[in-house]
Amino acid sequence: MNRPINLSKRRIIIASCILLILAAAIIACAVYLGDYYRADIPAIQAFLPQGTQWTEEPDGTIVFSPEDPSPDKGFIFYPGGKVEHTAYLPLMQTLSEQGILCVLVKMPFHLAVFDMAAADGIPEQYPGIENWYIGGHSLGGAMAASYVDTHADRYDGLVLLGAYSTADLSDTDLAVLSVYGSEDAVLNRETYEQCRSNLPKTFYETVIEGGCHAYFGAYGAQAGDGIPTVTWEEQIAYTADAIVYMMEQTP
Repeated sequence: MNRPINLSKRRIIIASCILLILAAAIIACAVYLGDYYRADIPAIQAFLPQGTQWTEEPDGTIVFSPEDPSPDKGFIFYPGGKVEHTAYLPLMQTLSEQGILCVLVKMPFHLAVFDMAAADGIPEQYPGIENWYIGGHSLGGAMAASYVDTHADRYDGLVLLGAYSTADLSDTDLAVLSVYGSEDAVLNRETYEQCRSNLPKTFYETVIEGGCHAYFGAYGAQAGDGIPTVTWEEQIAYTADAIVYMMEQTP
């Protein structure tokens, strides 16, 4: 005859099961967060002009100051989801060469969703800059759009790279630029089209022929992406030109 398990043993079994589930969840989370796209350092070093300098803050934020000692434009950039932020050094350097102060934010666990308000306080650090823009790549772009939704009075424009805005910005005075590659197979085009109505009617759109999702940075190929017919250096150059043009058109 089987004896019923007493209450204390039952509690021990239940507690053990809960601990095992929690341990498995923690391990799975650690594996997920530890798996990200790393910056291609050799490629970036080959791209950047010799002697390129930037400032790195204690929190990992990287600032590119243009040669112009009194820039009038500042750009805060949120990196793509699960992409090392240093992968965007080439884009930031290219823009700084055009006289734009660029602030590249490092996100917790490489996910902007964990610090959507990372831009807080940055413009105040540079009181001499009158015109501020914010943007990002993929998830970073989406989070930048959500952030500027409640800070539209502080910014002149938004830049979306392979991204869309789920926040309704249609009634704002923001200048908005959307850039994506014709071969981008990561960007959900259906959702992108649905979210068009969230942008001001006069937003700028640039489609880079032959461009892909990953080539806004230097971190190699991205899973599920299309096959590009341009180099990442070319895509960054096209992107920087589009950003500068949009900023120049801002009143």
